[in-house]
Amino acid sequence: MTFSRQTTLGSQATVTGVGVHSGKPVSLTLGPAPVDAGYIFVRTGLEGVDREIQADAKSVIATEFATVLGDREGPIVSTAEHVLAALRGMGIDNATIEVDGPEVPIMDGSAAAFVAAIDQAGVVEQGARRRFIQVLKPVQVAIGDSFGEIRPHAAGFRAEVEISFANPVIGRQSYVLDLNPESFRRDIARARTFGCMNDVARLWSAGFALGASFENSVVFDDDKLLNTEGLRYSDECARHKVLDAVGDLALAGLPILGAYRSVRGGHKLNNAVLCALMADRSAWKIVEADAVPVRRGRASADVTSGMLGGMIAPAFGPDVS
Repeated sequence: MTFSRQTTLGSQATVTGVGVHSGKPVSLTLGPAPVDAGYIFVRTGLEGVDREIQADAKSVIATEFATVLGDREGPIVSTAEHVLAALRGMGIDNATIEVDGPEVPIMDGSAAAFVAAIDQAGVVEQGARRRFIQVLKPVQVAIGDSFGEIRPHAAGFRAEVEISFANPVIGRQSYVLDLNPESFRRDIARARTFGCMNDVARLWSAGFALGASFENSVVFDDDKLLNTEGLRYSDECARHKVLDAVGDLALAGLPILGAYRSVRGGHKLNNAVLCALMADRSAWKIVEADAVPVRRGRASADVTSGMLGGMIAPAFGPDVS
């Protein structure tokens, strides 16, 4: 496989779980899609006709506790960032995502189950050249204490994430990812959503996090981690924020050639930066794989592979670090 061509899935693969906010059972099926289709969500299980929506920045209708995709008729699906991150991180250009409930299943709070589903379905190369959004100049957004920037980057997609929580167990963390399938699988895919126990009552009273548990979230109280199995990475919280950023920026519709920096951010900031980039037509252009400049050395593999770069915020906290 050359990876200068677009890719899709070779077959279908299904995962089942619960919605982190609704607590209700839900099944998700990943499947193939035609060239240039991008990511298409299909909401099944409704009375009447199934509803479809293109996963792009224009389809985002809410970002506070979840990046919700919808249209003029209302919400279609939420909590989609982890499956979008898996698709983008594993280099899938075109896919259908069928969901029989209002949320993507939270699984274990990470993207690992979706990576496994992609492995099961297989990846196949398509006939058309891969296309990218190449960032041409920096675009910046500030929201309160949060800051986001996307800027040109010569070698694929890079995510630079910094978080700072008042909770001393989380504290300050940072992580930098140069995205390709190997780094996504190894360093990011297993990082779980997280939050603080003192936010639970507030979220429950607002009708959120009804399906959250120690099986799908990393939970802290004021002075310790509550999950008996411990962390998967010492900086798992920062890595999960990278996971969310990869998923949120997958809503660009094409893999991005650029570097994204987030400070004290979350889904709201990620979406705001992406919308600001898309709104400035002088800040980006679409290029095909053969037109992407390839640097010699290790970085060249990230560009030529094109494996570049949700919907829930931390399960027990708002969308601000």
